[in-house]
Order: sequence, then structure tokens, then C-alpha cells
Amino acid sequence: MVRSEPLAEVVRGQVVESVHLGDIAVVDRSGNLLYHTGDPHRVTYMRSSAKPLQAIPYVEMSGRLRFGLTDTEVAVTCASHSGEDQHVEAVLSILKKIGLEESYLKCGTHMPIHGPTARRMWSLGRKSTPVHSNCSGKHAGMLALSVLLGADHSEYLDPCGPVQSLILKTASEMMGAAPESIKIGIDGCGAPVFGVPLSWMARGWANLSDPSGLCPSRRSAVEDISRSMRGNPYMVAGTGRLSTDLMKAAGARVLAKSGAEGVYCAALVGRGIGLALKITDGSSRAMGPIVLSVLEQLGVLVESDLQVLSGHGRLEVRNFRGDLCGEIRPAVTLTRT
Repeated sequence: MVRSEPLAEVVRGQVVESVHLGDIAVVDRSGNLLYHTGDPHRVTYMRSSAKPLQAIPYVEMSGRLRFGLTDTEVAVTCASHSGEDQHVEAVLSILKKIGLEESYLKCGTHMPIHGPTARRMWSLGRKSTPVHSNCSGKHAGMLALSVLLGADHSEYLDPCGPVQSLILKTASEMMGAAPESIKIGIDGCGAPVFGVPLSWMARGWANLSDPSGLCPSRRSAVEDISRSMRGNPYMVAGTGRLSTDLMKAAGARVLAKSGAEGVYCAALVGRGIGLALKITDGSSRAMGPIVLSVLEQLGVLVESDLQVLSGHGRLEVRNFRGDLCGEIRPAVTLTRT
């Protein structure tokens, strides 16, 4: 049995108080393993790192053109957004363009992730609605697909229905796997979620990195999604969040997306390389130091990038008085396969 390896350390004073273990796979478009840490074939759920794959079908079916969706709207369908005003406005705009009301969203509801927005809503006595869910963009994209397929919009989350069946088929093709080999769970927003080895996730992202080997319609859709995400990183996450700041700093070099329970995926744009990682304990508090270290080791990020992203690199550990007590630092080492 391959064991997970240290990815990050939590240091207090002179002592390493805690260690986050995990596994990483870095692969090319053919599924060849290039680098790894721990078990690159560990099976886990992609969670929200699957969103760019889940968005492909409605774009590939010319949904963007039919509904007149903007780049920002395409980006938000791939997002775990913070519920800031621009995110909410984009999702509502998509729903209006596809002819459906917010009531069709089945993603559940929670207050915005963005603290200032949430506090403003509380002060005004406003309650959250489904559009504030960080997954509302994804669900709007799934509803767009439902409209294109002429399906029952109330059943768009049915794992066996036409919407989710096409999404599963598309995602499996991107990962080079048979649909029946993918384990299906239910995500926090109610949508089906894919349980696959990290190496499969990374291969899917490698094809997002360089879709030149895909059929013309799929290649065009992937290029559209990648361009929209990289051109509108704020829509993919939000103010001060890792994926947004990383894509801002890296420009055209990186496509990135977080997932719940310590999952993260990225594509090295134009290089046909994808990576997927899982923090074993499911905590994301050390994600910034880990992701930046991995991308530095792969030669994607240079010192100037790391300086811009320093707020996500080594994270300060402070007590309730605000005293600096330690740091969270990377401990990951990639092994070349």
C-alpha cells in the first residue's frame, strides 16, 4: 500500500505541531504519470474541481452562442464563487437568458463566502437564496444544458437523466475512462460528483491544458472555457481567494480550480500537463502553500510570481490576541516518475 506523504507543516515556535499528508498526480494528455507524491492513483471525489469538465457539454452544443452568454457568464458556470454582487448578477443573467427563474436552481442555499457581502446582507436583514450558493453558476450551466436537450428542468440533477448522463459521458472521455468505471456520489450542492483516481483527474485537466487531440467541437468548447476562466479569474472564485489570485498572477500559464475536502486541480496551459492533489484530512487551510510549491517545482511559477502570491504562500499562525505564533509552510516534494 502506497502511503500519503507530507504536503505541509504547521509550525508553532520551534515545533512542528501538525502535518498535513496527501497525494499528488501530475500527468500528460495520454495519462502518462510524470511526477507524483504519495499515491497518484488514490481514489477520491473531484468535488468542485470537476466544474470545468461539467461545463463542457452545454458549450459544445453551442449553448453559449444560442443564449448569448458572455465570457464572465461562462466563467461563473465553472466557479465556486464567493457570492459577491458580480457573481450573483452573472448567474441571474444566465437564468434570464435561458428563460428560467431562480426557483429552478436546486443547489441549496448558504450565505455568501465573501465576508463583507455576508455582513452587509445581515445588516440589511436580507436572507440568502439559491443564487448565493457557491455552486449556483454550475447549476445554471446544467439548466442551460437541460434547455438545449429539451429535458425536464425539474430533473436536471437526476444521475440517470439526460443532463447528468451527458455530463458523465463527457467527463469520462476527458479523463480517458469508461463512464461505468466512475464512482458517483452526491456533492454538497446536490449534483452528482465523480469518484476517480487522482491520475484520471489530472488527465482530464491535461486535456483542458491542451485540447489539440480532441475532436473539433470538443476542442473549441474547451478552448472557450479555458479562455473565459483565465480571462475572468475573479468570477471563478472571488476576492482574495487562491484560484482567482493564482490565475491573475500566472496569466495564460495556469488554469486552476479548487474542490471541497482538500482537492485541487490545475492545468499547465499549452503544455498538455494536468495535476490533481488531495489533502488526506480534507482540510484546505494549507492549500495555498502546497499548490504554490508544486507549481514552483514544476517550473511554472517564478520568484516574481511567488512574491505577488506571498499571501497564499507561507501562512501566519496567530493567537486570539493577534500575536504571531508560527506559520503553515509547504513540505511537499514531487518525485519524477
